[in-house]
Amino acid sequence: MEGKRIYLSSPTMHGEEQAFIKEAFDTNWVAPLGPNVNAFEKEMADYVKIPYASALSAGTAAIHLALKILGVGQGDIVFAPTLTFSATCNPIVYEKAVPVFIDSEMDTWNMDPIALEKAFEKYPNPKAVIVVHLYGTPAKLDEIMEICAAHQVPLIEDAAESLGSTYKGQYTGTFGKIGIYSFNGNKIITTSGGGMLVAWEEEITKKATFLATQARDPARHYQHSQIGYNYRMSNITAGIGRGQLLHLEEHKARKKEIYRQYKEAFADIAEAALNPLNKEGDANCWLTGMKIDKSCHITPDMVMDALAEYNIETRPVWKPMHLQPVFADCDFITVNGSKAREGDLPSVAQEVFDRGLCLPSDIKNTAEDMELIIRIVRKCFGRM
Repeated sequence: MEGKRIYLSSPTMHGEEQAFIKEAFDTNWVAPLGPNVNAFEKEMADYVKIPYASALSAGTAAIHLALKILGVGQGDIVFAPTLTFSATCNPIVYEKAVPVFIDSEMDTWNMDPIALEKAFEKYPNPKAVIVVHLYGTPAKLDEIMEICAAHQVPLIEDAAESLGSTYKGQYTGTFGKIGIYSFNGNKIITTSGGGMLVAWEEEITKKATFLATQARDPARHYQHSQIGYNYRMSNITAGIGRGQLLHLEEHKARKKEIYRQYKEAFADIAEAALNPLNKEGDANCWLTGMKIDKSCHITPDMVMDALAEYNIETRPVWKPMHLQPVFADCDFITVNGSKAREGDLPSVAQEVFDRGLCLPSDIKNTAEDMELIIRIVRKCFGRM
């Protein structure tokens, strides 16, 4: 039954990207830096209403530099959500620090503030907290920020999935000490690969840019007083980003419409529910997730397999970090304190993983594509 490929979330180009790239070629600005980089930083900062930004090679690089700038080093504790992609947590280990994973709450699938407070009871002096806005849905920022402020610990916002999302009218990525965005190929806008670090303090982004350009000292000769990285965004890549940014609101509106269509289409299926949205925010709905009740005989794999027969791409929900072999020795905190990996009652994050999947959320999906996806999913639940 294989038809045309329907993607989970693929890049959507518009044409302006080519104009910015052509200008870079015409002026021979194909080197790592150039006018597009400077302009993209300003345009992104203006969009999210924050004064300073540093364009980097990846969102992962941005998280790594955020940790470096905050002085995270060997043996330091960093709190991070367990329900996320590994790129959130890998940079903690780059610096030989120790991740401690925090469980999710069911209201948004994001970091549970109660579990975070429990983590502070066990580890009172972490070096930083990283919060993620999963699938574009803002976390419970008021509670999380209040806890971090009470313990005087800086907050890093991993807004890789939530560019364009707001919480109480303010853009995600601008609440913490440092915010990061990703422009990977599957994100709401893309530069093919790339990221951005943003901050309210100029000194932070200046430091990020310095470290990202091999930490070269301001000397005529090549002099380095500290270790640097090749993390800067290229002028060509930034040109793609500038063209994409012009269409961010359009992309967001389409993603939200896809979520609305799914919600309406599956409203009568009591055994399944879409990923919950934060009522205090406006999610970009980057990916639409579905969680199937654990009492239901239908599993996420059954739905994904049914869609795969029609060449329709889906994905499981992120596998929690505390269940990943590479992090097997790391602590995991729930509302009840520390918790065993498996064999115990499942955590919220594990339940979402066990019973969740991500539905096709590509903004190029046609009305016919959406109709086909919806029909197949409904059939899985015995609804015609």
